[in-house]
Amino acid sequence: MKTAFVFPGQGSQKVGMGADVSESLSSAGAVWSLANAVLGYDLQALCFDGPEEDLKNTLHAQPALLTVGYLHFLRACEEGREYDMVAGHSLGEYTALVAAGALEFEDALRLVKRRAELMSHAPSGAMAALIGLADEKLDDVLTSAREQGVVVAANFNSPGQIVVSGEPAAVEAAMSAAKAQGAKIAVKLPVSGAFHSPLMKEAGEEMASLIEAAPFRDARVPVYSNTTAQAATAASDLKSALVPQMTGAVNWSQSVTNMIADGSIQFVELGTGNVLTGLIKRIDKKVAIENA
Repeated sequence: MKTAFVFPGQGSQKVGMGADVSESLSSAGAVWSLANAVLGYDLQALCFDGPEEDLKNTLHAQPALLTVGYLHFLRACEEGREYDMVAGHSLGEYTALVAAGALEFEDALRLVKRRAELMSHAPSGAMAALIGLADEKLDDVLTSAREQGVVVAANFNSPGQIVVSGEPAAVEAAMSAAKAQGAKIAVKLPVSGAFHSPLMKEAGEEMASLIEAAPFRDARVPVYSNTTAQAATAASDLKSALVPQMTGAVNWSQSVTNMIADGSIQFVELGTGNVLTGLIKRIDKKVAIENA
């Protein structure tokens, strides 16, 4: 039986995150101290006590999720849990790379700090979740909406749950078109940027340079990339897959499907919340899923 460790992305953050795991993990204090030093502010206090609005800010949410996900991973290892493959949703891919041994936590945190800064200052945009839209109708929805500007599929989260991203007017048009095509729900997400879209091109170019310069190593276990949904272990392949993540779609549903095809029948979501647990249940009800 193979086990996959999976790590959540932005949106899973909440006040109090990391408190429980820090009580049960002897190395937690050192991890928080390192994170505070790299970031230049007290991340631990922000995660434990808020305020919520500051924690939800992209600048803080992304480093927080990486750090807390890493703490949960360390606890799982301390408990003797074994794992055969890893993946992370969007920001969570950085946590997965750390768990696979491809990046040191400090190096990943420096990358994520800059990623959060770039995404915070990206051109104005919008994102929306389309739920209950038949996959075969997505192209028609996007083609129609593109009369109003740039809009693309940003996240393929599970069957019938897709996130679109782009210019605000085009995203609004996509929501209307999706409802006309039978979507049960079309709702805007509480973000100010068009993440995972061509509007992130400049930010993506700077991240590409930083990723290329970062000290990646070959991974101990396969990492399933957001952009390819395929497994890789070679440092060069992991870099190549991560570089287009800022502008490319998160192929989460296909990643999980491929992990199952490669033998994973148990998934463990490490970090805050249970967003991925819910998505994986919708992708395949037969696999075992837990939070740790």
